[in-house]
Amino acid sequence: MTTPATGTREGLSSPTPPTSTPARHDVVILTGMSGAGRTTAGDVLEDRGWYVVDNLPPAMVPRLMELTADDPHRQKVAVIVDVRSRDFTTELSRALEDLGAAGWQPRIIFVDSSDESLVRRFEAVRRPHPLQGEGLLLDGIRRERRMLGDLRSNADIVVDTSNYNVHQLSAKIDDLLSTNDEVRLRFAVVSFGFKYGIPLDADVVLDLRFLPNPYWIPELRPFTGQDGPVRDFVLGQDNAGDFLDHAEAMLRTAVRGYLAEGRRYLTVAVGCTGGKHRSVATAEELTRRLMDLDEVGVQLTTFHRDLGRE
Repeated sequence: MTTPATGTREGLSSPTPPTSTPARHDVVILTGMSGAGRTTAGDVLEDRGWYVVDNLPPAMVPRLMELTADDPHRQKVAVIVDVRSRDFTTELSRALEDLGAAGWQPRIIFVDSSDESLVRRFEAVRRPHPLQGEGLLLDGIRRERRMLGDLRSNADIVVDTSNYNVHQLSAKIDDLLSTNDEVRLRFAVVSFGFKYGIPLDADVVLDLRFLPNPYWIPELRPFTGQDGPVRDFVLGQDNAGDFLDHAEAMLRTAVRGYLAEGRRYLTVAVGCTGGKHRSVATAEELTRRLMDLDEVGVQLTTFHRDLGRE
């Protein structure tokens, strides 16, 4: 089990606007790994009525917001930025500070994908990675990942597009950017299979592989964790109740901290070998136990990433 890191976006966060300056309209900084879906995510936002500007240098973002501030047709602005120089992080940090001082509250969305997925996508379009140089494709991907490490860890939202199609990506962005003012924290519980990789956008990872696997019981194998026989088998194990009790207590503590720190997104990934039995049953039960958090403004959702892949 790993626990979430809390804190502010050091070096990349915009200061809280003065109380005398009301928050301006929505601003999203859309960035992430090359090939992970920045442009596709931008297209989704544009389809939802956002004013999207692609490939804008970070230093020009505050000026863009000045120009659009009084335009009623451009009340939701998204800027797609990518790493083009060694000074990218410094320029973006300065731009965020300027935006905060002017009263905007920008959100950073970082789109990411596994190295395997990125290699496959670049090979499919037969294009080199922008940071590849004379090296291999994977060299460019790893170089960019190192350069964007701090930005990724301090982003408001990390979206793992490794296994998303455009429709799933659209639904994910819609959920993350919905404008329900009563929601203080969007809390996603995601089941997954370790053999397909840990979700890149997970803040907390819970490992259920210590429980007996229903896969090896012939009469349970065809069912999933959403079915009664598997659910009863998984949750009926001696250690399952204790694990859930501890996980629930830890997550309630984390939620209190996230709310106090003003964090708006939390993703808990619950994993087993294939993402079909133990993780699904446990994710469903964990969600059921935490449903009362809606009373404090927490929007709880459940997503089974790898269900149906076997």
